[in-house]
Amino acid sequence: MRHIHFIVNPIAGSGKHLITQKFLHNFFDQDNYVVKIKKSDYKKHAKTLTKDSIKEGADIIVACGGDGTINEVASCLVNTNIALGIIPLGSGNGLASNLKIPKRIDQALNLIKTNTIKKIDVGRINDHYFFSNTGIGIDAQVIMHYENSNERRILSYIKSSLKALRDLNYRNKISIDINGEQIETYPFLVFISNTNEMGYNISLTPMASLQDGLLDVLIVSKMSRLKSIYFGLLILLKKHHLIKEAKHYQTKSITIRQANQTAYDSQIDGEFFNIVSETIDISLLEKSLHVIA
Repeated sequence: MRHIHFIVNPIAGSGKHLITQKFLHNFFDQDNYVVKIKKSDYKKHAKTLTKDSIKEGADIIVACGGDGTINEVASCLVNTNIALGIIPLGSGNGLASNLKIPKRIDQALNLIKTNTIKKIDVGRINDHYFFSNTGIGIDAQVIMHYENSNERRILSYIKSSLKALRDLNYRNKISIDINGEQIETYPFLVFISNTNEMGYNISLTPMASLQDGLLDVLIVSKMSRLKSIYFGLLILLKKHHLIKEAKHYQTKSITIRQANQTAYDSQIDGEFFNIVSETIDISLLEKSLHVIA
């Protein structure tokens, strides 16, 4: 008997989905599978539920939600032999898209049933894991405004981006250590990625891979608001590398420091985080997560 636990964010996406015991038994017969459904009711609840499922002996734990829910579940499975399954119910679904996991629930369930495992790299930023990307700068501000909105559509991202540009400032100078080089800059964006897609078919790091043992880093220095809007258009055209302020790196680790602040507004897999620390250390754990894909 294989034990499969489904951790479901009930409000992900539209909040309308078919994940019930009756529906799941169409895919996982009761003679061969024990299926359990758990619903997360608040932020970080999925972590608690996943830890309980590990203690209960689950063979596969399926994250049903967006990138935030997937992050909470997957963070508990790093360096274990328990496989992560994904049913993408979020708005962006960046990690699922990168892994070519179908958006249709029935197709995603059929994929989980195959139990085809990939080992993927995992990023770590201080005490947190990330699976798609993390960053400080404009992306964190966009996510903050997005989380404060009541909509979960591409239009919400556009509105949130405009608000972030409106409030843009360059008060904090940072120092970045990467590949033996030290960079001092007032950042528009420091974006560290493990995947080649952010969701909605948008990418800042098109060459990134979940299995290459490297993080892809995009550092964009201070720009005027007008040039920032131009940069946004270039992102949509997949030509953001054309501006001189954008520098791309590949690395296994990166350290970020700032002189006069002890906290960073950041985003981790599309969720806003305030990291209280003088230093941010970002590194890669190679092939440390088992994913069904």
